[in-house]
Amino acid sequence: MRARIATFARVRREEIQPGTAGTVEHAVPAEAEELWTEDGAEHVGWFCVRTDPFPCPAPGCSFVAVFMTAAHLVLVWEEQDDPNLLRHAQRAKEVGRNPRIISYETDFGPSASYYAWEAAGRPVHGVRGK
Repeated sequence: MRARIATFARVRREEIQPGTAGTVEHAVPAEAEELWTEDGAEHVGWFCVRTDPFPCPAPGCSFVAVFMTAAHLVLVWEEQDDPNLLRHAQRAKEVGRNPRIISYETDFGPSASYYAWEAAGRPVHGVRGK
């Protein structure tokens, strides 16, 4: 029997407190502070990479992504043929994540421009940026 994996439509700012009820869907890591976009509306029509579900690499984090993300934010590119978008999609393909380039919608969750993420030092939840 195949295990079911939940996906999250939206990530909201909220700290998870040990010993209290809550889910990771309400957590945006501190690493995302500089990249945060309130609702992603400015990125509608940009492009992102949808993938098969994969877990956040941070120890103890139960967030499961279905897009290429950084600090739980959907990475977006303005052009569908952006070389960095294609390179990241190819890398996802190489590791078996079944990537598909699609048009970003706000229902996918908060977003960050790939180039804003890169300029911020490539923060990733639980992993030091370069």
